[in-house]
Amino acid sequence: MSNSNGNVNGVVMDDGAAELDFSGVKKREKLIIDTDPGIDDSMAILMAYQSPELEILGLTTIFGNVTTENATRNALLLSEIAGCPGIPVAEGSPGPLKGGIPRVADFVHGKDGLGNIFIPPPETKKIEKLASAFLVDKVSEYPGEVTILALGPLTNLALAVKRDSTFASKVKRIVVLGGSFFALGNVNPAAEANIYGDPEAADVVFTSGANIDVIGLNITTQVKMTDADLDELKQSNGKHAQFLSNICKFYRDWHVKSDGVYDISLHRNFLHDPISFVAVVQRDLFTFKKGVVRVETQGICVGHTLMDQGLKAWNSSNPWTGYSPISVAWSVNVDEVLSYIKKKLMQS
Repeated sequence: MSNSNGNVNGVVMDDGAAELDFSGVKKREKLIIDTDPGIDDSMAILMAYQSPELEILGLTTIFGNVTTENATRNALLLSEIAGCPGIPVAEGSPGPLKGGIPRVADFVHGKDGLGNIFIPPPETKKIEKLASAFLVDKVSEYPGEVTILALGPLTNLALAVKRDSTFASKVKRIVVLGGSFFALGNVNPAAEANIYGDPEAADVVFTSGANIDVIGLNITTQVKMTDADLDELKQSNGKHAQFLSNICKFYRDWHVKSDGVYDISLHRNFLHDPISFVAVVQRDLFTFKKGVVRVETQGICVGHTLMDQGLKAWNSSNPWTGYSPISVAWSVNVDEVLSYIKKKLMQS
């Protein structure tokens, strides 16, 4: 997958070119998923495992939807469910960079993170290596080839940046689910959950100089799965359709209560993590703007993501000055992304 970009009216576009090996065969994209599964994480992970164009190097785990310990358990379970028990799972940080009790959204995903279905524990075990070390080692083993899909707080990636000063320059691309660019947050009006979970880590990653695509709430709240879509999934012959249908019930019911929408025709489930996965494999379904992004780490707007869009030549330096820009998703082809997700989830 090429990272060559064109620029049209300030919007960065992917040219869609494919990387080929010397035999002319398209190379598989090397991918690590940093994750806190999580119901919508589970969708994204199972989609990734069903994508032959990807080579999954491993999963790294982080707190967020569940504790880091439970995230590791669920990552192992999902790998087993997908028929890939040999994929390494490396456990990450138990809390944010600055310490303290991590924010855990089990009220959204259930105590087990999988909609309170409480399936038996995995047979496989995590590897001994810490997540940040695993990330550094794999990116160093395959410089310029590894994409990371970051679906939770960015603590593990920030630790990797701190562990190896060359990490940011060696990673091919980091696709981040996070932020609420010029849109309301989902923790409070200012902040999105993943960035709020460790704002210091997010600021480290966003200013590291790595090639980063960020998919924020301004994008993910546009693509929604209805009750009719969930029924279609349940009735399909999809390999994981029944499992996903079972775990989605809790997620759907929480959205109904949280959003105060009781008209069944208006019920919606947000597909935050699957949409971010689509940005890994079908970047052309999104448009992006480039700019330096900083994260507020104190005050009432902790976790707020603010991008300098480059619309003004500042007279003096400011906290955005001197950092490399990243790509922020600006628009999305809603119909095509939803269609891609549904087809992948219903794949037999």
